[in-house]
Amino acid sequence: MAPQGTAVEKSSSKTSNEHDDYLQDGPLARRIAETMPYFPFKGIPKFYDIGGFLSKPAVFQEIVDVFCRRYDNIGIDAVAGLDARGFILGPPIALGLQKPFFMMRKKGKMPNTVESPSYDTEYGKRSGLCIQRDAIKPGDRVLVIDDLVATGGTLSAAIQLVHMLGGEVVECACVVELKMFIDPSEESGLPNRTKMYKAMGIDQVPIWGLISEDVLTVEAELHEEYVDDGEEH
Repeated sequence: MAPQGTAVEKSSSKTSNEHDDYLQDGPLARRIAETMPYFPFKGIPKFYDIGGFLSKPAVFQEIVDVFCRRYDNIGIDAVAGLDARGFILGPPIALGLQKPFFMMRKKGKMPNTVESPSYDTEYGKRSGLCIQRDAIKPGDRVLVIDDLVATGGTLSAAIQLVHMLGGEVVECACVVELKMFIDPSEESGLPNRTKMYKAMGIDQVPIWGLISEDVLTVEAELHEEYVDDGEEH
């Protein structure tokens, strides 16, 4: 059983530089973090914006490349991207790996689907995610992609969808992982991802995040007319 943040690799022939690239908050992660300012948004003091690196092709390419190297070594059969930012990150990674890409969408957005149970996020309760019935075959090794993992609620729905269709989640991979939700104390009052996944029976699924909040320290320069106009999603 692989602990969170790890996965069994099919090859151990990586160089030390490749290993460094996979380190959370390592040299590559720190360079990328410099392009990701945070904003006060949706009532959250630090909302991390992937638009920063998307606007810089060289940095976006570095992210795609490191994901492709990691999962070419690990070995997967398909890539699933979460609504909606997983639709930005997933396709170039799937193309780089020459693997099929599947969308996991909100209910009512595409035909011929199966739906996960409802789930909780840092924004509240959500209805289940959906995927097309023939997207994943029994035994498929699936990589689940999203931009950020916080409480892990959305990823939990994705994991359940893959399992419903008989597949295996090799890893859930995100550009950003908020470590404060991994295993906080009860006194903190924060949702505890580790306990939630154990209760759901999915704690064997590894989660990898390239960057944590520890190095996301760039505060956005706000225009004088800036307002927090974020809507729940």
